[in-house]
Amino acid sequence: MTMSNIQNITVVGAGLMGHGIAQIFLAAGYQVSLLDPNEEVLCQAPTKIAEIFQLFGLPSDALSRLSTFTDLAASVVKADLVIEAGPEKLAVKRSIFSELAKHTSKDCILATNTSAIPISAIAQGISHPERIVGAHFWNPPHLVRLIEVVQGEQSSLDVIATCIELFNSVGMKSVHVKRDIPGFIGNRLQHAMKREAIALVSAGVCDAETIDDVVKHGFGQRLAVLGPLEQSDLVGLDLTLDIYKTLFPTLDNTSEPPALLVDNVANGRLGMKAGQGFRKWTPQSAEQVKQNLRNFLVEKAKQQLS
Repeated sequence: MTMSNIQNITVVGAGLMGHGIAQIFLAAGYQVSLLDPNEEVLCQAPTKIAEIFQLFGLPSDALSRLSTFTDLAASVVKADLVIEAGPEKLAVKRSIFSELAKHTSKDCILATNTSAIPISAIAQGISHPERIVGAHFWNPPHLVRLIEVVQGEQSSLDVIATCIELFNSVGMKSVHVKRDIPGFIGNRLQHAMKREAIALVSAGVCDAETIDDVVKHGFGQRLAVLGPLEQSDLVGLDLTLDIYKTLFPTLDNTSEPPALLVDNVANGRLGMKAGQGFRKWTPQSAEQVKQNLRNFLVEKAKQQLS
């Protein structure tokens, strides 16, 4: 399967990730089938996709290339590529891929949007595992234009190359994850920082608000244009090594979820939806954060697409 052979794309799951992924390919001119067993979610998807087109000031006539399905077999009859965006549970994903393998041609590429589960665990026992890859879009996919293309233990390098070429052609920034490890690249980096952040709060070094201020107003200002290894090369690896000799022995390296996180969850302090997590939230303050994030991402996405 080469990129030129891909014309029909099926997205499994019409929720937040699924309908956003569908919009990306509709905007690029592909025929898209959208599958979801929940009819209510499926019925809402075309409206949500139209809203994305409107957000970018694009005509929504591309919706004429969208077909919706509640039956998996019917949704993949013509599929050249299937992107699964179902629940983040291994058993569910394995069940979906088992069915996909039965109802697609052996040349159809099967991709999973899992954000952390190893691809090889999903592909285990599935026929033609060489066509199964990871395609980790970030949330929301139409605004965050990165995709991690993850190579499973049996994934074909030709399939990986085809996916990278395809995703780049529709305006994504694709990266190749060459080893199939939990969390891939982005989530490992993100959660390594969160582990240290929680450890600092737990140790009484600062409060949660201070952590967020340091990230947003400090190194977060430059992360969009200067990656961590670029920054190391910029300041010099000799300086980086000297800092590490002092810093590394004191960094948190626990292998279990932090006690503060476990305690918050056990006591119902689940974050914005509960009014309290690491920080306290009112409906108004939570909505303001969401709106700020959305506005920022929309502006960045418009710049990238212009």
